[in-house]
Amino acid sequence: MRRTTQRSMLALAVTAALTLNGCSGDDGAKGADGSDGAQGLVSLLLQTPLYAGNEQCFDGGTRVDSGLDSNNDGELASDEITQTSYLCNATALNEAMNFNRIASFPVCLQLDPSCNVDTETAAEIAAVNDDGTVVVYTDSPLEVVGFVDINDPANPQALGTVALNGEPTSVAVKGAYALVGVNTSADYINVSGALAVIDIASQTEVTRLDLGGQPDSVAVSPDGQFAVIAIENERDEDLGDGAPPQMPAGTLAIVDLSGTTQEWSVSFVDMTGLADLYGDDPEPEYVDINNDNIAVVTLQENNHIVLVDLQDGSVLNHFSAGAVDLTQVDTEEEEAFISQTDSLSGVLREPDGVTWLSNDYFVTANEGDLDGGSRGFTVFNTAGDVIYEAGNTLEHLTARVGHYPDERSGNKGNEPENAEFGVFGDERYLFVNAERASLVFVYDVADLTRPVLKQVLPAATAPEGALAIPSRNLLVVASEEDNRGDKQRSVLNIYAYQNAAATYPTVQSTDRTDGTPIPFAALSGLAAGEGETLWAIEDSFYLSNRIFRIDTAQTPASLNQEIRITDSNGVLAALPVVNLADNSVDEDDATRVSVFDSADLAAMINADNTVNIDPEGIAVASDGGFWIASEGAGTQGDSSRPINSLNLLLKTSSQGEIEQAITLPDAVNAQQVRFGFEGVAEYNGKAYVAFQRAWNGETQPRIGVYDTATQNWQFFFYPLDGVASQNGGWVGLSDLTSLGDDRFLVLERDNQGGPDGAIKRIYEIDTNGVASGQTLTKTLVRDLVSDLTATGGLVAEKVEGLARLSNGDVYIINDNDGVDGVSGEIRLINLGPIAN
Repeated sequence: MRRTTQRSMLALAVTAALTLNGCSGDDGAKGADGSDGAQGLVSLLLQTPLYAGNEQCFDGGTRVDSGLDSNNDGELASDEITQTSYLCNATALNEAMNFNRIASFPVCLQLDPSCNVDTETAAEIAAVNDDGTVVVYTDSPLEVVGFVDINDPANPQALGTVALNGEPTSVAVKGAYALVGVNTSADYINVSGALAVIDIASQTEVTRLDLGGQPDSVAVSPDGQFAVIAIENERDEDLGDGAPPQMPAGTLAIVDLSGTTQEWSVSFVDMTGLADLYGDDPEPEYVDINNDNIAVVTLQENNHIVLVDLQDGSVLNHFSAGAVDLTQVDTEEEEAFISQTDSLSGVLREPDGVTWLSNDYFVTANEGDLDGGSRGFTVFNTAGDVIYEAGNTLEHLTARVGHYPDERSGNKGNEPENAEFGVFGDERYLFVNAERASLVFVYDVADLTRPVLKQVLPAATAPEGALAIPSRNLLVVASEEDNRGDKQRSVLNIYAYQNAAATYPTVQSTDRTDGTPIPFAALSGLAAGEGETLWAIEDSFYLSNRIFRIDTAQTPASLNQEIRITDSNGVLAALPVVNLADNSVDEDDATRVSVFDSADLAAMINADNTVNIDPEGIAVASDGGFWIASEGAGTQGDSSRPINSLNLLLKTSSQGEIEQAITLPDAVNAQQVRFGFEGVAEYNGKAYVAFQRAWNGETQPRIGVYDTATQNWQFFFYPLDGVASQNGGWVGLSDLTSLGDDRFLVLERDNQGGPDGAIKRIYEIDTNGVASGQTLTKTLVRDLVSDLTATGGLVAEKVEGLARLSNGDVYIINDNDGVDGVSGEIRLINLGPIAN
């Protein structure tokens, strides 16, 4: 029992004082959970939620009786007690044990040992055999179910796939068999489907049970007596607004698993007429079964939840999933910056995934689909009462760790997709997958009514299915997004519950004055500050660009300051431009394509003097403030990519005010391509800027050197490595940092990620004695591939930041592209003192 004696004694003292002053359950202040009277006031005073009725603390606590002391004897007699609550002690997290990712298995490995295929795959829902050594997953695009050997979970191995002649939608395991829901529907009206029963050992289909419609979720009861399948018969979202009802109606199938597979039988439970919304078209979405063989079923589009007794198929209870009021969330996809200042009222939960915590409580992941999506998760009891509501907390958590998907602000935010529960030793954990943020939230639910955040885990893009394997201290999460062109591969993420420190996040932010976290993403360049401080910068994914301070003395590193770059002094506004008479000239007009004009400049400066540039590199200036390398946009002579901005070397104050805006010589600007300024460093009164790729008419990229005293440029050429990826692509420069004595570390990378990523390297160059216009010599310092995969993830594509602290430690960071259709994972890695 986790007890806090002093806290409990204080609660009793406060309770006694309140009850003696006549506070009852019907008057007084509201508690944190909306309860009234004495327990509400105690809750406010102690900042601890209370739970009304007969619910007792699962892990210790204090009983709180309230009522009116009618006879004024200083005590509450049994007939004077009108309400009993329990003041629950705070959950004590097991800090020694943590979940850490140990492997990522790209399912394209089933097709090619190096994933050198463009074929789309998708790991969506996963299950595991009885001894926890073989993961079975559904792959909808390939219409197969796949098998993966996890005897060594840090080194998963492909075991092959089984074709299903239909789309697999879900899978569960009963003994030696995988039970797979297979959609064989001709269209949305002519629906059909089956439950394919596959022998796991031989990977052969032994029987198939007709389900009469399009299956979605499949679950097997803990005692193995029943399987339940949600027959969704989903709507065609391309018809009008896609709103139900659209016949035929969905239903719930119950499979009696008694006897041999040939003796299994199917019965159906009618789901129509239960929900207030679209009751004729229930569309059952997800199902889970508790130890009493009660199935909880979500009707997502109907915003409804149904409890079914599997013994007789009766509906025990059904109720609306309700709505949530949200504050401090971002509701606009303004593509400017993340602003968690908006409110939403009455947002329907529309739950997708659901998991039982016990026979009395379950959790819904409130993804939304039709009209809702409340951006969090909810704990319900079987009476339909809301016991806990996550509210806006997942939105804030995603912003705090750099995973907030701003492109989804106007829709459903982080989009909780699924939930899973597992008991690991003495600990009870809830796992919630956020599809758009590509995170897994881990909660300690020692008190089932009050989840406490333990961790956030990185996942590959779009985590869908979650599978706890407590017998082996493992968690498996299936990420379904697969697009080789976007450098995303569908994977099975494997995490181990281990006696070790958490390895993620690598950086997280502190709060703004309004209590919301400083939001960040799309970090590009890095710079070394004083002591263990780094400075980072966001690129053009966001407008009103910012500089960030990161304290690496903490673990995870703390992003604790944001500075807006501004043109308060009109320096940027004074840049020379071409004034076209008609800025609406057709883009094929060579004049419009090849120049930086007044309309382009105007778009770079906002009304509040913040700026919209493309900051790729940052360095701390020796005379104070910062150097910012802003990449230009457009390619000379390419009508599809007109020149919208020049490459700019900006000098700012320590507060981000632009003091100088330095352009390249005209002759160099005339060669501009869209792969321009990246990293920047300062040494001995000169600013060194790396060009990402070779410009028109050249074979190697430049490193430009701007002399602050003479205000002149000189240029070196850098010898890039040749393309080494199995998927081709290109190689370019990202960042550089000074080692002193005219020596620099340079970050070189290709534009490939995952199994295709090959070149992520740090080289050393020495510019001493090299004449302007000459090609530099480089020496390999570190190949970063093993560093990027050390925590079980895939190789990040955009490793873009590099900085060396005064103590010699070298840091790198990747740009997560603003979490726009990518996983959002940020790896800030300390490589140690790797160079002299």
